[in-house]
Amino acid sequence: MKKKWLIGLLLMVLIMSVSGCKKDDQVVLNVYNWGDYIDESIFDTFEEETGIKINYETYATNEEMYTKIKNGGSNYDIAIPSDYMIEKMIKEEMLEPLDLESIPNFANIDDQFKDLAFDPQNQYSIPYFWGTVGIIYNTDLIEEEIDSWDALWDPKYAGMFTMVDSQRDSIMVALKKLGYSMNTKSVAELEEAKALLVAQKPLVLAYVGDNVKDMLISGEAAMALVWSGEASTVIQEYDYFKYALPKEGSNKWFDNIVIPKGSEHVAEAHQFIDFLCRGDIGFLNADYVGYATCNTETMKLLDPALMGTTYAYPDKALLENFEVFLDPGDFISEYDRVWTEIKAN
Repeated sequence: MKKKWLIGLLLMVLIMSVSGCKKDDQVVLNVYNWGDYIDESIFDTFEEETGIKINYETYATNEEMYTKIKNGGSNYDIAIPSDYMIEKMIKEEMLEPLDLESIPNFANIDDQFKDLAFDPQNQYSIPYFWGTVGIIYNTDLIEEEIDSWDALWDPKYAGMFTMVDSQRDSIMVALKKLGYSMNTKSVAELEEAKALLVAQKPLVLAYVGDNVKDMLISGEAAMALVWSGEASTVIQEYDYFKYALPKEGSNKWFDNIVIPKGSEHVAEAHQFIDFLCRGDIGFLNADYVGYATCNTETMKLLDPALMGTTYAYPDKALLENFEVFLDPGDFISEYDRVWTEIKAN
């Protein structure tokens, strides 16, 4: 009897040990994303459906994400960079090529967001969200209709508006106001943009980041340079705000999902990308984040009132003079120099 009891006990220990090993062997996907840019409740759904766990980390800028991945700080399986940074990472062979056959829900992505210049044929990236950069303003404090970058140089709005503490975005505004491409590689054009932004500085309330929404809602700022998703969040709660797409043109941006080179779970990363491309999951993300989806199945689930709005799904005619940021290559040193001189002036 003692022998049987001992054998039974050993079997129990063995079973528990094997179970523990299986848990330890669970695949964990390391996902690296912008802050507040996904509905984290979907991670539990993905784990329930696939058994794959998500380890989630966030970053504040494309450059922060790039530096950490470039330096091998962590082994990420998923990242969500912007257009120009994807182009840079492709050039530097930092991304795994995608197997689109393993992402059947790629069919849900609207054709207008496929095969973009920074990643032809979507060899390395899948569209996630897109949007614009424009001007949001409080109609209780600013009565005139805003439709031009000129408003951000109008002395009557001195101390009433904020700019983005972002090199490419703020320089972009000055370049577009001057009628130049925001991807210029002309030192002379950059110098003109610098002079314009230096002249603007006495009018600017502050150069800000994520706190812009709080400043608008509190009334501290009456107008601001913002990304469309921030405008969407504010306007849907406070209808006395408007979002303008300046007639001179602006930035139309795209954030896409990629698999960094060296991922230890490429097959599972494809599973997660396909999961994000589902219509229902896309809806949860779009509803939470407030940015415009690239997913046609998700669009069917959205409030129809969002369609045609400047801040969410603007008419294509309003975007004629809009551009996508490109990687400037070594010329980025000139943008760095100009931005440093603007901030120091």
